[in-house]
Amino acid sequence: MNEKIKIRVEEQEDYEIVENLTRDSFWNVYRPGCTEHFVLNRFRDNPDFIPELSLVLEINGEILGHIMFSWSKIQCDDGNVIRTLTFGPVSIHPNYQRQGLGKKLVDFSTEKAKSFCNTCILICGNPEFYGKCGFSDALSFGIRYGDEIGETPFFLCKELKTGSLSGISGKYVEPSGYFVAENYPKEFEEYEQKFPYKEKLVL
Repeated sequence: MNEKIKIRVEEQEDYEIVENLTRDSFWNVYRPGCTEHFVLNRFRDNPDFIPELSLVLEINGEILGHIMFSWSKIQCDDGNVIRTLTFGPVSIHPNYQRQGLGKKLVDFSTEKAKSFCNTCILICGNPEFYGKCGFSDALSFGIRYGDEIGETPFFLCKELKTGSLSGISGKYVEPSGYFVAENYPKEFEEYEQKFPYKEKLVL
């Protein structure tokens, strides 16, 4: 790929482009249609949202990728609370997927995240892909996915500072705001009307 790639902080004038990109990236992937673009739209007003870590990937000036970070936490078994990071949705335009751009965006952003947090990043994702970005099973760090008992191979962790989770035992508490479409179906339906029609399919 010989195109000029640039990763930068998202700006307000990018919002509509990024939400369209997110919608295109997730449409019919996990469910008929998608809700990730609405999550992004609402999350920008969430106190856990980190604007400096909302990043776009451009190729020759065109936005073709995006990642969003927010604050999360570990509720430790000893009563302490540890502040952590999470990210998502991560979007790459469908025509540019499986070309290494997702990894490039994740690697760049997780490195930048070190200046915001010195503990870890916790996510739910594909272990095969995110393993290539330095993520591993969160349970091996003593962190459970909420109240889940047993192995959760999709729940992953990356330390931002080696040893920062030493001796930790607790459960992950994700930020509120990821289920806005389910909690506000009427608002989501109204929001969705502004986008071009796309057929919802079970794939």
